[in-house]
Amino acid sequence: MIEGVTVGALTAFFTAVWNGAAGEMGKQLLLTTGAQVRRTLGRQAPPLPAGAADGEALARAVHARLGEDGRLVGEWALLLRTLPGTAPVLRPGPGLPPATRDFVDRERARRQLTREATRPAGGRPRVALLHGPPGIGTSATALYWGAEQFERYPDGRFHLDLRGAAGQHGPEPAAVLASLLRKMGVAQLPAGEVRRQELYRELTAGRRALIVVDHASSAAQVRALVPATPEVFLLVVASGPPFALEAERIAVPPLSRSDAVKMLRRAAGTEEVARVKRQLPAVLEHCAGNAFALKAAASRLLSEESPVPDEGESTMAQHPVRGVVQAACRALRPEAARLCRLTALGDWPLIDARLAGWAAGTAQDEAAALLDEAVERQLLDPAGDGRYRFRPEVRRCLEESAGPEHGIAECAAAVSRTLDGLLDRALHAAHATLPQSWRTEPAPGPHEPFPDETAGLQALVHDRENLVRAVLVADAYQHHDTALRLARALWPLQLKAGHRDEVLPALRLAARRAVEQYPGSRTAGALQFQLAHCLGELERWEEAEEAARRAVDAEHTAGHTRGEASSVELLGLLRLYELRPEEAYERFIEAERIYRRIAPGEEGAEDLPRALALIERHQGRALRGMAEWDRARARLEAARDSFAALGDAYNRARTLTDLAETLLLAGDTAGARTEIARAEQLLSPEAAVHLEYLARLRLRCEEAE
Repeated sequence: MIEGVTVGALTAFFTAVWNGAAGEMGKQLLLTTGAQVRRTLGRQAPPLPAGAADGEALARAVHARLGEDGRLVGEWALLLRTLPGTAPVLRPGPGLPPATRDFVDRERARRQLTREATRPAGGRPRVALLHGPPGIGTSATALYWGAEQFERYPDGRFHLDLRGAAGQHGPEPAAVLASLLRKMGVAQLPAGEVRRQELYRELTAGRRALIVVDHASSAAQVRALVPATPEVFLLVVASGPPFALEAERIAVPPLSRSDAVKMLRRAAGTEEVARVKRQLPAVLEHCAGNAFALKAAASRLLSEESPVPDEGESTMAQHPVRGVVQAACRALRPEAARLCRLTALGDWPLIDARLAGWAAGTAQDEAAALLDEAVERQLLDPAGDGRYRFRPEVRRCLEESAGPEHGIAECAAAVSRTLDGLLDRALHAAHATLPQSWRTEPAPGPHEPFPDETAGLQALVHDRENLVRAVLVADAYQHHDTALRLARALWPLQLKAGHRDEVLPALRLAARRAVEQYPGSRTAGALQFQLAHCLGELERWEEAEEAARRAVDAEHTAGHTRGEASSVELLGLLRLYELRPEEAYERFIEAERIYRRIAPGEEGAEDLPRALALIERHQGRALRGMAEWDRARARLEAARDSFAALGDAYNRARTLTDLAETLLLAGDTAGARTEIARAEQLLSPEAAVHLEYLARLRLRCEEAE
């Protein structure tokens, strides 16, 4: 052991740095660590580690070098001590949603779940897969059993519902893991999927927790969640047929006749069921033990309607959910049934009165009233905040009947209206969020503007699932320009709100379609840039670099100098955050040359001073990573002065932080403290994370003196 700088301490430090590298200050610490590694190991320093094994190998290499050069021991000790608390802590989270009061039976399935939860572990993960036909009650079984397990899982019961994810196949595995980590209390997610898995393992090690994943559609979505600790139980509810997951498969069958009657009595009351005693055999035959159909029948009883669908409903017993949907649509006012069918066409993750009004071509107030009717008929489930969701099978039934009932032209018009509404709102929100950015399209037409950047970003975050879905829908309906414009409007979401996992499927599709439809265009370059940025933030380095190079080529072909320079700059940033400073520096020099080709009066000329100042800053950071302190200091001081002349306090504060880091690494602690003080004066209290980082940087200076 060297003054507390052990291999274990270094490994833990590297793990914490890599896991926190997604935010602005996380990247700052990442580059500082990279520079210190380079200072210790020389040019043989490796790039960014992919996971725990790489981190331990790096820790051993650094530790071995410290034994040869005691001068570095103090520097590493300071760096380790000033990192804030990094040990992950599992937080119980909000728990499971409430189970239904009308639940009956399922004793066999519940016994199987209990047996899986209590069997001797024997090195086998505890995993169960609940499955059954639509509406049979798989989700209700999982939630009811989970509600009974409060004492068995004191460290938390976590619920993920994948039903709201855009796309037929649901979210990607990395996005599922990200959602679970957020529910477990992780504020700063690791960017890479491997490190997310490692953090998940660390959080759950030795814990007793239940994880319920509802509406899963593939084994790939949940495979990374399979527990490695004996008292964590993963309960997966399949959306559709069971899939090939290594798990205890538990079928949820139709309710028996006696249990079906019991459910009717619980949902509608004993007296109401007794009132229709003569019709009861027909009700039970039509519902066929399907819990959803039985609840619909109970609802009809309570409203004093006939509990038996019309004679024409011959499909009820074979397809109970479809029978319920058909009966509900006939009972609704025609305009309410029409709204439900047309809204179902887009497979929208979340539905509110605004979106339903666009689909039906009706006013928002009227749409809200029609949605209330649909909820009463169990065609929609409330999702909170004035929004609703279709059950998957209900939506499919409505979608299939939309064409025969309303015609292809009206269905196509409904989708077009919804896409136009979402696009208009997204363009206004994106413009409000980034009003000075040339990467956002000017806000179109008449629309009540968002009052400020915060309101614009909140609107994008609120609508993000539908916006991602809208890109896929627009493409499927051959509205390619709409799809590309929607995808470009996602830029503030990935840049400022960090929803990169969610927007990635839409960006992949839009970037590919832009190259196909408009090769060598500015649109293709812009979307390839967005895709490269998103992939880089997720540390998918090879894919990110490929997309960035495609962006460079498209912008160059289009003669868009500003876009070409920005894309080359992005290539440099990708290399910088991979801890490849020499290659990053070369790209920044190239980007500067391209920027300087912008002549007065050309597009981008007004913003050229700021662009060049940013390039100066990037060059300084790359030089710091190369341990060239004097050259790094010169570039950062030039960038600092440029931002001061521009009145750009935000980027000036970031540059001052870079300069302070450089001076500290070079041994000039007094100079570093001066720049820290200047940076603090420029930051508002809202920049709490940056201010905290500066405070830790000052502590390193004080302890180094």
